[in-house]
Amino acid sequence: MIADFEAVRLTDISRHFGRRRALSRVSITIRRGDIVGLLGPNGAGKSTLIGILASLVAPTSGEIQYGDHPPGRLTQTLRARVGLLSHELFLYSELTARQNLAFFAELYGLDVASSVDAALARAGLSDRGADDVSGFSRGMRQRLAIERALMHAPRLVLLDEPFTGLDERSIGVVSDRIRHLAAAGSIVVVATHDLDLASGLATRVALVRDGRLVADEPASSDLRSHYRRLVGA
Repeated sequence: MIADFEAVRLTDISRHFGRRRALSRVSITIRRGDIVGLLGPNGAGKSTLIGILASLVAPTSGEIQYGDHPPGRLTQTLRARVGLLSHELFLYSELTARQNLAFFAELYGLDVASSVDAALARAGLSDRGADDVSGFSRGMRQRLAIERALMHAPRLVLLDEPFTGLDERSIGVVSDRIRHLAAAGSIVVVATHDLDLASGLATRVALVRDGRLVADEPASSDLRSHYRRLVGA
């Protein structure tokens, strides 16, 4: 039976790197259908929080729980329900776009041919599947990496700056993709510096400053002024 979960709960999560405090006593619960805009200035702790949610970074203290499963790090079966896009795109530049996707499709036990064809189509790269990724623009690599992270239909979707390098049309396509994922029951966390994109996409906003969660609330139309009030210009 495939392990699954309906929510992720963080309780008093802290993370220290030596003497530097990256996160301090962060508590938040994220449920299926949520699109959480994770906002904050550089160095606020957003990427560390994404890493902890993905079980790639161990908290120094505190507790994380995936649904009704015992608190702790993700098991192998639970990890199969997580899709991660980080600053590192996890693409092999010497391989073609199709070979990259096929590698991950095999890891997830998917039907390779159909999964790869569908992912290339969603990325708008059906005609570039046989080309090496080394020749792709940043935007093309970004679109490919997004579909690499989503091809196994994950329950928990973690996207760290997913709109980097994308043109306006691609931003719209990716935004619609994220909305459809949430509507289908995914738990989505999007770390971004773009307040306008967050305002139009997120259903909830989590603001972090100096490693602390300073707000966790429904998204509002006045996000920019609210952000400045809580975090600073």
